[in-house]
Amino acid sequence: MTDVEINPPAAHRRKRVRYLQLLLFVLVTYLIAAYLVLPALWTHYEHQKGLANLPMVTRTAQGIPGDPMNVGLIGDTKDVVCAMHEAGWFPADPVTLKSSIEIVGSVLLDRPYKDAPVSNLFYLGRREDLAFERPVGSSADRRNHVRFWRVLDQGEEKRPVWLGAATLDRSVGISSYTGAVTHHIAADLDAERALLATDLESAGMVTAKYQVTGIGPTFDGHNGGGDLYYTDGEIWVMRLVEACRKNDGIVEQIPSPAATQFKDQIWRSVVETIDKGK
Repeated sequence: MTDVEINPPAAHRRKRVRYLQLLLFVLVTYLIAAYLVLPALWTHYEHQKGLANLPMVTRTAQGIPGDPMNVGLIGDTKDVVCAMHEAGWFPADPVTLKSSIEIVGSVLLDRPYKDAPVSNLFYLGRREDLAFERPVGSSADRRNHVRFWRVLDQGEEKRPVWLGAATLDRSVGISSYTGAVTHHIAADLDAERALLATDLESAGMVTAKYQVTGIGPTFDGHNGGGDLYYTDGEIWVMRLVEACRKNDGIVEQIPSPAATQFKDQIWRSVVETIDKGK
């Protein structure tokens, strides 16, 4: 008989030890590369210089760090609204007594509310300029959503620049910090960033995209509700079409510095290792 047949728990322990050793190796490699090797080159704003001195994390009304920025858009307000509409995302209702009652009814009765309100977050001293969402399931307890702030009136493309925080609401619960009822977010912020980018590109609303540095690599971040998140710390900036004229061609992907590309490869290895251990 094999060792596995004789003592299954021992085999599981050995498998777990091997996984932990692999994870430790990947993490150590990443940390050394991220914080000791060429860190200056990995902070890059060559495609959008006006973002270099801006903070990359939102805050709650109580001043608690909230969701980090992970997406950016280039275009005026009409371009943003049109692009999000074409991508299948709905503008969020303002927070009022009526909308608050409706979202409670949506969660408790499991009924749709595709433009449910989102709680306010603050950036540069003001709440979001625009907010959009895409329902997941039949009620407002699960949804993709993003808040946008207009941060530059004129960027490198001579068009307005928006920064956004895109997250997936996975359930309704209680904030770890304030005790208030809130939505809890899913930890993988990069997956939500990719979803929004894919929706916009598939709708023909993007002509080009590139990366700039956001909060940087983060393994154990926590937002304003106390929810854990992790991210490679990059912001995908998408240059929108003008006047809602669809792009039927290929979206140009403007490359980042070689060091940033190397960091991205290491980060993907870390995330894949984490996913294998779930």
